[in-house]
Amino acid sequence: MKHALSSVALCFTLASAGGLAACQGCHAPSATKVADSAAQTPTVRLYLLSNVAGALEPCGCTKDQLGGFDHLAAFLEAERSKAPESLVLGAGPLFFMDPVTSGDRATQVLWKAEAVASAAKDVKLTAWAPGANDWAAGPEAFQTLRDKSGATILAANIDGATSTKVVEVGGLKVGLVGVSQPRDRAGKLPDGVREASAPVGAIRAGIDAVRREGARVFVAVAAMPRGEAKRLADAVPELNVLVLGKSVESGDGNDVAKAPELAGSTLIVETANHLQTVGVVDLFVRDAQAASPIVFADAGGVAKADELLALTGRIRDLELRIGSWERDKTVNAADVAARKKDLERLRAEKAKLEQSDPPKAGSFFLYRNLEVRAGLGTSPVVAKTMLDFYKRVNDHNKVAFADRQPPPPEKGEASYVGVETCATCHDEEKKVWDGTAHAHAYATLQKDFKEYNLDCVSCHVTGYGKPGGSTVTANAKLQNVGCEECHGPGSNHVKDPTKAGSIQKSPDLGRCTSACHHPPHVEGFDASVKVANILGPGHGR
Repeated sequence: MKHALSSVALCFTLASAGGLAACQGCHAPSATKVADSAAQTPTVRLYLLSNVAGALEPCGCTKDQLGGFDHLAAFLEAERSKAPESLVLGAGPLFFMDPVTSGDRATQVLWKAEAVASAAKDVKLTAWAPGANDWAAGPEAFQTLRDKSGATILAANIDGATSTKVVEVGGLKVGLVGVSQPRDRAGKLPDGVREASAPVGAIRAGIDAVRREGARVFVAVAAMPRGEAKRLADAVPELNVLVLGKSVESGDGNDVAKAPELAGSTLIVETANHLQTVGVVDLFVRDAQAASPIVFADAGGVAKADELLALTGRIRDLELRIGSWERDKTVNAADVAARKKDLERLRAEKAKLEQSDPPKAGSFFLYRNLEVRAGLGTSPVVAKTMLDFYKRVNDHNKVAFADRQPPPPEKGEASYVGVETCATCHDEEKKVWDGTAHAHAYATLQKDFKEYNLDCVSCHVTGYGKPGGSTVTANAKLQNVGCEECHGPGSNHVKDPTKAGSIQKSPDLGRCTSACHHPPHVEGFDASVKVANILGPGHGR
């Protein structure tokens, strides 16, 4: 029987997603339309990044996930003809996902930071304000990574760091200043870091310095708490743009994009973390010869920012649901087609909302928050940087953990036996399993040189790190997501199949979401719905 999508479900879809992480839907959005055709090419474009935090690319099994330096680089290259005069700036942690690196992952994490630094150079990162994570491997590694990135650290309030930078772009001198408060959650500064002055005073001094060098536009990058950054903008009204990042980041959880704000005439931008989005600010200068400071009016992007975020969240939520419904053969095709029409209506509403008219006189800016997705393309240069990293880690970990064994089971405790042993009695169930993605999970790592990657392997084998289970190298009979990942270790069941409780006949679906199928690795995952993908005759159906 085909299931109809109820109006209640539709209402939930259209009304519930205002706070989701999505910002532009699955499709790369067009530039905000400007009524004045002469103003299509900005004087200067700023590409802004917040809290990249070691996110080379997204990790997970959802199609077209947010993130990826290779996609960002492709977008920047494609946009060069539309905005030839541009700068890439960042704030907040760049190199590492966590403020401390140690244990088995230390080498892999450092090499990943090096790959991030190389990718940052490939996208021509000009400058950034560092967060505490950037010193995770120590001050010497920090300097090496900084040099590898080719970017300037701007932290006017940090002893020994660069205070300012003036860049001439689009015939205009842009003054860059920055501050950083790189304290961890306990309030401790990284080793070798000393704050020499207060952020507000440092920014004021920086503005004076770049003004003396002829800067007409003032952009600040700041890694500090949001509330303090907003007070900084109030205290230094000369700032045109303030790029905000966190003092410290931790874990692989994704943040939602924050709406841009205006503090007086200062545009405050903080994009979503882990390279999910990039902020695009187009500056149009109409009074370049005027002696007074340049003030940019909002011509689109800020006044309607909350509406756009809510609307694009609804679009993304509906896209996810439609994708799920299309793969579910029990859902009525006519209902899916109707929901697609709803999606097109929402996209048209968003496009209309993005249209803006520039002011009739004076300089102005346009702001967009763009999702970084596969639809933007892939840069071969950055893709090679990423592949070289994965091959390097694979070769290292295969040797480094060659002798790593799982902990032994306690006396009487069950251990793992593998799918082939299960199949001696459950042949029909194995035939069902053979047709699922779980049966090929390990191969998806092998084709990308990730089967020995400590960030990946645990969700592609069975019984990882558990007594009598598998490890990154010791997993020959437990490769792929097999029977025992859901039903539990089977050795006791093999010994006595009649003994009650020796195996879990009806698995707890919560295991799926607690172990692997949770954000950010998968979006919109409902275990009660997705379980149908692994069921079949004799196996739950």
